[in-house]
Amino acid sequence: MAGQINAFEMAQKQFDGVAKLLNLDPQISEVLRWPMREYSFRIPVRMDDGSLRVFQGYRVQHNDARGPNKGGIRFHPNETFDTVRALATWMTWKCAVADIPLGGGKGGIIVDPSSITTPEKERLCRGWVQNMWKNIGPRQDVPAPDVGTTPQMMGWMMDEYSRMVGQYTPGVFTGKPLGGGGSEGRTEATGYGVIYTVREAMKHLKMDPSQSVAALEGFGNVSQYAAIGFVEMLGGKIACVSCWDRNDKTSYTYSHKDGVSPRFLLTIVDQYGTIDQKKAKEAGYIIEDGEKWIEKECDVLIPAAIEGHVNGDTVKRMSGRVKIVAEGANGPCTPEADDYFKKNGIFNIPDFLCNAGGVTTSYFESVQNDMNFYWTKHEVLERLDTKMTQAFNAVLQMSEKEKVYMRDAAYMVAIDRVVKAMQLRGWI
Repeated sequence: MAGQINAFEMAQKQFDGVAKLLNLDPQISEVLRWPMREYSFRIPVRMDDGSLRVFQGYRVQHNDARGPNKGGIRFHPNETFDTVRALATWMTWKCAVADIPLGGGKGGIIVDPSSITTPEKERLCRGWVQNMWKNIGPRQDVPAPDVGTTPQMMGWMMDEYSRMVGQYTPGVFTGKPLGGGGSEGRTEATGYGVIYTVREAMKHLKMDPSQSVAALEGFGNVSQYAAIGFVEMLGGKIACVSCWDRNDKTSYTYSHKDGVSPRFLLTIVDQYGTIDQKKAKEAGYIIEDGEKWIEKECDVLIPAAIEGHVNGDTVKRMSGRVKIVAEGANGPCTPEADDYFKKNGIFNIPDFLCNAGGVTTSYFESVQNDMNFYWTKHEVLERLDTKMTQAFNAVLQMSEKEKVYMRDAAYMVAIDRVVKAMQLRGWI
């Protein structure tokens, strides 16, 4: 979490602003400002040394008017109920703006996953499912991996749910391993989805991708494949990536005189996104303070770490060259940052449009689980490109038609779709 920023208050503030633009009925606004269902529970886990440790778990189901709730499970030491509420809310808008028939959910456990062993992790995953199995399912709520969780963990959770209900149910979790009900293309999906939207924004702004430079915050899954996509699909250059080092609990910025090679960094990064500093230095990488990433000379800024890091203070350090901010993370830019972007003519691709590639491919995974027939990686990524391009253009058209900021336009598209679904179901 960043400073004192409350993610849920931020999500509500963003929603309230667009509700006014849409002249939304205050009673309908009140329904959409808050999650429909919330779960808070304790998970006792027998640790490897024989001791019993109790973990705090959460699940929030924001709105399922358009279909089953969908959203990740985060294992993070600073997880809070309000973070989960905010992320569940954003998932509702993300699924709606991507035009996939799902609602918004999110879950979490307060834990540093790097501090527990693999067997302890498995027991914790199964404990989460034992608390939630009656309230999740392929037609109710479909969790997925998020910060601190992995495909293997989804495999354990799917197995526990299948054991609880007495039948093999691969569609209850997505982001599973290949061979265990997972989909080709899921690993790359969110990062590549970011780049599909950046490509479309560059077309709109008449920018040459091959002459463009990007700076990225984070080097987890989203940032890794966004960096690869920026170099390999667009022909651009990476100025830097920044990432958290779990060894000394500090973040660092990595840059290179010839541009960052994301494929090389992938060979020296662990599963938690920590880069091996010794090997990076040997390869000529310059290592600076983690906040330096936002100051680098670049055309595209891709915050792909955690919420609230681009705010009223940090935004002042941005290079004047930045033309696009593509939100790979959930909620990385605060309303104060939005004000700065508007004032300085910076094109923003809001998070729930920009990073919708992950949930879109999770939806594809559910479809494949239902069919018991699986597509090739090429088919998955082709479908993803089509979906992301359509979503971007729908938001851009709304932005130009209503003469509003891209985030407001994305909310307008999403909220309109959710309200229509609620009306068609007779809820309002």
